[in-house]
Amino acid sequence: MGRAYSDITFTPTVRDVQSEKGSREQYAFLDTMSDRGDALTPREAQFLAEADHFFQATVSETGWPYVQHRGGPKGFLKVLDPRTIGFADFRGNVQYLSVGNLRKDDRLSMIVVDYPNRRRLKLLGRVELVEAGVSAQGDAAIAAVSDPSYGATVERAFLIRIEGWDWNCPQHITPRFTETEVASLTAPLRAQVQKLKSQLSEAKAALAASAASSSTSAPQSLGDGPLALTISGVRQLTPSVRAFELRSADGSPLPTVIAGAHLDLPVRLADGTDSTRSYSIASSPHRTDAYEIAVQREADGRGGSVAVHEAFTLGLRLNASMPKHLFSLAETPHRAVLVAGGIGITPIKAMAHALIARGSEFELHYAVRSRTQAPFLGELIEAFGDRVKLHAKDEGRRLDVEALMLGLDESDHVYVCGPSRLIDAVSAAAESAGVASARVHAEKFSADTARPGDREFVVHLVRSGKDIVIPKDRSILEVAEAQGIRVPASCRIGNCGTCATRVVAGTPAHRDEVLTDAQKSEQQLMCVCVSRADGDELTLDL
Repeated sequence: MGRAYSDITFTPTVRDVQSEKGSREQYAFLDTMSDRGDALTPREAQFLAEADHFFQATVSETGWPYVQHRGGPKGFLKVLDPRTIGFADFRGNVQYLSVGNLRKDDRLSMIVVDYPNRRRLKLLGRVELVEAGVSAQGDAAIAAVSDPSYGATVERAFLIRIEGWDWNCPQHITPRFTETEVASLTAPLRAQVQKLKSQLSEAKAALAASAASSSTSAPQSLGDGPLALTISGVRQLTPSVRAFELRSADGSPLPTVIAGAHLDLPVRLADGTDSTRSYSIASSPHRTDAYEIAVQREADGRGGSVAVHEAFTLGLRLNASMPKHLFSLAETPHRAVLVAGGIGITPIKAMAHALIARGSEFELHYAVRSRTQAPFLGELIEAFGDRVKLHAKDEGRRLDVEALMLGLDESDHVYVCGPSRLIDAVSAAAESAGVASARVHAEKFSADTARPGDREFVVHLVRSGKDIVIPKDRSILEVAEAQGIRVPASCRIGNCGTCATRVVAGTPAHRDEVLTDAQKSEQQLMCVCVSRADGDELTLDL
């Protein structure tokens, strides 16, 4: 006994054709699955509950199929229990084709499509038709599937007993969006346009006032780094990710970079503190006219991304660091397996451009929550075609890290950027598969969150003459900067070592990934962006 859907649909003739065409073997596993798939899981139930239309098919007594479109407000298709769904049948053109067919044959086939996310669910079931006004029990069933706020006459209820279901391949589904969905997707962009219009008006007013008083003022700028950049373009990639184009402030060619490079950009946080944040250069490393970065707004983050989204506007001058290269492609010829998680796509995208230019073989695995939350997805597919493998969680297509590592050839290299859990999973799977650590290259895009057991401690700053309290959810670097203490810093996630500081007294709890054992023990250094105290206090040379 296997899946109910294949038991019903894979008739002897269908199986013969599958054998003839060579696909029988790939579906044979369905015949031995223990999960029948004749009851809805929470995933299917949520999908159906959010549908605003579907297509259904019945068969007439003469053997002809009849396909009908059914629609209504989101939620009009009700999940009554794991094996039963239903909907209210509104009065229509009174041909009664589906109703007539179901009186002779109660079998029904349905396809429910989610166009924006390219998902579709197929269902098979048997229908019970419950007419309005016939019995109290029937009226109760109709009430259970009706929406009082939807102004249409309900003639009957369709109660469908699920016999089997199956998720269909998303291939060839053209994404389409409702007016509401388009409004939601474009709302951040429209808000940004309105903000830019307001800023333009304010700038014009300020310029007029300046001209009237014959005074001049310096352009708005942030930071004191050696590389003067100007924001020349802004575009919304997803509801939470915005891309910024950066050009040289004086119009000269930008410094040459290699794929995986990043910039330390100045930001002014909400409390007025000047700080820096590191962002990977996502554009092709062969461009010298502009760099492009992408920033995901994290409302619950450390404030940098929010400051970028709110303050990085056209014309703003950023005095940044020179490009830095901590994450790069190996020079020896090799096939590359690129793995990106969410906004970790930024350096991976640049690497893909570099590999194309080299003529190197590669594949790109992109793990995201959904297609709508995948920055650069359209550009990646257009540039790299079927080398791009999307793993969307909401489509049930999770990245199988273990299988990916087991499939590597002896000379392949892996490049991964994303959250710590993705990097840890790739590293563990690579080690288990016998992949040498020298062939696995990783870059985190955020610091690890606070760990269980983290607690408050005190840091004595020798040169500043201050004592600062470090809460369990903030770093030494953040608190020091908030106190006006300048600490050299770059990546802020323990990857670069820029913020390495000498420990005068106390025992640090090291959490960086860059300092050597000798630097920690002999030179008594710690990275204050991520490391903490193994005790109640530390004394640092700051």
